[in-house]
Amino acid sequence: MRSAKGMIRVCLTADPANFPRCVDDRDAVTRSIPAGQHSLRFAALPRGDYAVAVIHDENGNAKLDTFAGIPKEGFGFSNNPAIRFGPPRFKAARFTLASDAEAQQVKMHYIL
Repeated sequence: MRSAKGMIRVCLTADPANFPRCVDDRDAVTRSIPAGQHSLRFAALPRGDYAVAVIHDENGNAKLDTFAGIPKEGFGFSNNPAIRFGPPRFKAARFTLASDAEAQQVKMHYIL
């Protein structure tokens, strides 16, 4: 994180059609934590394929702010796929949860 301001917003989904926003996914798990906290646990998830999207909502307005389509706040994805134009597809961010001790480390990107 480039600062401890604001919130970290996390969306975990198993539905490729709702990645990365999780808007219409009733089974998605979303969390918001203070930006100074750098880890988060999801308990009792069923085994399977998931993808995680993270934003650093520095101003606390519950969305990723952009300027001309370019993110002004930090963002990242599970599996740390290459970032090109727009968010990666579910397949690129997908990881398989196969045990209770799985961990994902998400690299945050700041463009502006």
